[in-house]
Amino acid sequence: MESISSTSTAAATAATTSAASASRDKLDADYQSFLKLLIAQVSNQDPLEPMDSTTFVSQLAQLTQVEQSIATNDTLEKIEARLGAANAREDAMLIGREVLVPTDKIALAGGTAGFSYALNGTAASVSARILGDDGTELRRIDGLPGGSEGRHEVIWDGLDRDGLRVPDGSFRVEVEALDADDEPVFLSTYAEGQVERVAFRDGTPVLQLASGAEVSPDSIVGIR
Repeated sequence: MESISSTSTAAATAATTSAASASRDKLDADYQSFLKLLIAQVSNQDPLEPMDSTTFVSQLAQLTQVEQSIATNDTLEKIEARLGAANAREDAMLIGREVLVPTDKIALAGGTAGFSYALNGTAASVSARILGDDGTELRRIDGLPGGSEGRHEVIWDGLDRDGLRVPDGSFRVEVEALDADDEPVFLSTYAEGQVERVAFRDGTPVLQLASGAEVSPDSIVGIR
């Protein structure tokens, strides 16, 4: 993974261009082969039995289609490269901003950490567990709202189960919701995080947050 820069932006664009170029090169090779074959047919035809004009016109039409495909590929390649560069610049502008994204990772800073959840149905009971890096439960918060309207905001005061202050850092939150029959209720967990950098994986941009979460720019729910 690499941080965004003129080099990484160029690398991402190059990855797209490389794939398009490979396709274009193959099409161009097919075009050259077709052209050579057509010339050979015309050059070696029997004067007494010349090539049928209908067949000749059909082959010319095919040749024109291949030529147009090459030109179209070139145009699309240029458009795609420009769009990729523009998107990379837009993603870079998110660095330092707070974004709300679907994630179970939260950052405790200044003694508090916030997260939210949205339920797919009404829940009879909702609880949240704050977990450390090793999966140890540091705090359990019971009695959370169970309505299915909108997102429910939760603020963790940074204290563990014994009431001791937990040092700032990155943690994971696990929200559990059960209906009246003790059946799980589907939910989505969200948290805000500051964008520290934009990286690329196989030419695809990824936002890396201060909480340690890595998300796609397309998953952003809110920005502030």
